[in-house]
Amino acid sequence: MDSMEKQFSGITPKDAYIEERNRVIIRTSILGITANVVLALLKALVGMATHSIAITLDAVNNFTDAGSSVITIAGTKLASKKPDKKHPWGHGRIEYLSAMLLGALVLSAGISSLIEAVRKIIDPRTPEYTSVSLILVAICVLVKIFLGRYVTSAGRRAKSETLVNSGRDALLDALVSASTLAAALLYLLYGVSLEAWIGALISVLIIKTGFEMQLNTISEILGQRVDADVVRAVCRTVESFDEVYGVYDMIFHDYGPNRVNGSLHVEVDDAMTAREISDLLRRIAVKVYQEHQVQLTAIGIYSMNTKDRKAMRLREEITKIAMAHNHVLQLHGFSLKENVVQFDIIVDFEADDPEKIRDEITAEVSAAYPELTVQAFCDADYNFSE
Repeated sequence: MDSMEKQFSGITPKDAYIEERNRVIIRTSILGITANVVLALLKALVGMATHSIAITLDAVNNFTDAGSSVITIAGTKLASKKPDKKHPWGHGRIEYLSAMLLGALVLSAGISSLIEAVRKIIDPRTPEYTSVSLILVAICVLVKIFLGRYVTSAGRRAKSETLVNSGRDALLDALVSASTLAAALLYLLYGVSLEAWIGALISVLIIKTGFEMQLNTISEILGQRVDADVVRAVCRTVESFDEVYGVYDMIFHDYGPNRVNGSLHVEVDDAMTAREISDLLRRIAVKVYQEHQVQLTAIGIYSMNTKDRKAMRLREEITKIAMAHNHVLQLHGFSLKENVVQFDIIVDFEADDPEKIRDEITAEVSAAYPELTVQAFCDADYNFSE
């Protein structure tokens, strides 16, 4: 076992965190299943007794929520499987698939509810409310509000998109039940029956929520930008090393919640030896893993001219030329060797033609310093901006 493996072998905060995270998700989901089954049975009885389509649809929605919690548990269990030969980075992205399935269930429930509500608009049936039934619905509203807030909070703490979606759905259910209760009171006070119309409106809201869940999950699967707070935190940690002058080219790959791999470049003194650089990179990798649970799979090196005053002055002047252009976010990787100058520029995604900007900068630098051969390279804005 080499020194790098020895340094990592005793590190367990990531594994301990994931285990605790999974326990929170499963415990919260079991609570959700229990609460939703009880509420669904209660609402189903009230719905049948009062001939209320809105309350009956609400009961169906609670059964769907219980099924969603089962999906959450299954997704969490499957995502926690250890890496294997076929999936060396683990199975964490299964959680995104379970979140997508949850969104599909919400969409399905919303569409089914809308169809049933439209039928009742066309062929209405007068509900028969009682004070007991309304009290039970009111209790269900309070339970759903508590459950929704609790599940959403637990999901955010555990960084579980699936659990957050479940919590949002529960809060939406509370709105559904509250609307049903309002419709019942309106009918009892004024004899106006808006049940089916409210059911249709609620169904549209459920469909909208399901659609938004799908979009969010699809964005995760496609590979959206890692949280800017994580990027900044890793950058600060790397910059805390005295030998590091700058951190660049940070690229992160998300293999599921709390399963992030990354690579970056650090700028160091050009007089450092290979042994010193090797020791620095090992210390950086260990500290980033310990503090942020991000595994750095590669750390590249840029050497900084710290003794050559001409190179240092030239870097400042070329940086001013580059930063004067719109859409240029940063210049780094500067190198001057004999009469060849090289540097990278980061151009944001709003630029229509990044290569054109690079060529313009190259031409300006060449005009200002005709004795130099200018080689500029264009980098994408992977994690530089929010």
